[in-house]
Amino acid sequence: MEEVLDFISKNTDLNPNDYVVIGLSGGPDSMALLNMLMTYRESIPFNIVCAHVHHNIRKESDSEAKFVEEYCLNNNIIFEMTKFSYEDKFTESLGHKMRYEYFDNIVKKYSAKYLFTAHHGDDLVETILMRLVRGSSLSGYAGFDSVVNKGSYSIIRPLITVTKDKILEYLESNNIPYVVDQSNFDTTYTRNRYRKYILPKLKDENPLVHQKFLEFSNLLNEYDKFVNDEVDNKYLEVIHNNGINLDRLKSNNIFIVKNIIYKWLKEFYKDSIVLINKKHIDNIISIIYSDKPNITINIPNYELIKEYNILSIKISKNIEDYNYKLDDEVILPNGNKIIKVDNSVLTSNYVTHIDSSKILLPLYVRNVKPGDIMSIKNMKGHKKIKDIFINEKINMTDRIGYPVVVDSNDEIIWLPGIKKSSFDGKKEGKYDIILEYH
Repeated sequence: MEEVLDFISKNTDLNPNDYVVIGLSGGPDSMALLNMLMTYRESIPFNIVCAHVHHNIRKESDSEAKFVEEYCLNNNIIFEMTKFSYEDKFTESLGHKMRYEYFDNIVKKYSAKYLFTAHHGDDLVETILMRLVRGSSLSGYAGFDSVVNKGSYSIIRPLITVTKDKILEYLESNNIPYVVDQSNFDTTYTRNRYRKYILPKLKDENPLVHQKFLEFSNLLNEYDKFVNDEVDNKYLEVIHNNGINLDRLKSNNIFIVKNIIYKWLKEFYKDSIVLINKKHIDNIISIIYSDKPNITINIPNYELIKEYNILSIKISKNIEDYNYKLDDEVILPNGNKIIKVDNSVLTSNYVTHIDSSKILLPLYVRNVKPGDIMSIKNMKGHKKIKDIFINEKINMTDRIGYPVVVDSNDEIIWLPGIKKSSFDGKKEGKYDIILEYH
């Protein structure tokens, strides 16, 4: 693991008595990183602060916290811990947000120069693959950076050059204890499926595939920096009273136009910019280049208004409440579409086949409402939509304004992308309506 110590040496400027913070769960990755920092501390006597997060969602959390605390006390490491409680159901994105807010507070408490996290090469591969499948921005497809400048401190991820197998070998050869979070093996979580089923196949093709993904990540980051520099140069030229002058905007290459739009939206969304995806950007581009002089479309939490050559934005107070008649196509506030088709190659819950004689036309697409229930295909009785969201691990943000297709009796006949109802027929059976969710 000399490459890790070399990474720390090249990317930090530590002096005696400096403070660094490490996010320490007690798992194999963070315990390996802690011990490498302890080794590095032998040459420069800096102070290590362990920041442990007790998520309070597993029964093992108490014993894991105790393990980490005792290990720190025995190795001259400052121990800090917080215990979270969640008003709403725990989600990975919520846990991530709260965890880094806590880390930020600990860094500031000790005036630390660096926050170390234990993300490794396999994590980078998994992150890039998930974003390629889900869709993202250029910087999103790059995964995560090994060094992140936060202004008053930097986040350092020195394990990015090594694999999980290397980490486990290091722990075993040095007799380093660690705890195992069993939820990391639960394949109901997307990342765990990539870890269990996809990553091993890539390693069969190339055992050093993590290095290729790191090269890919670095290359995308270089392109992203170049694009951002170009966008920054053009940005102020097109901004007009918090809106955008479309004549000036359209004088640029379409790729630059898209990135200017993204930068502009980020001014309003801040950290919630993750709500904006490619479909939203594509819809915005379509109205920018449309011949129609006046158009209004919905995006999450806002309305975009095109008035001749000016594009403006305003908060939509009731963005989650909608009810659209479904003729041939409906564009939803989240940027997705529900369309009628003659034939479909889609499978799973992204397509449904309906016999119109069993429902009351016309169909409508509306947002989910409290108390909504539906009859699930191949199941008896009805189930609350809220319970379906919980079972399918749909996060709270994605539930806001989520669409359901209903008939004129307000009977839910489809929860697009999640569950089919008992109204869904077999593909080879009797039906005259095919709906797709994109």
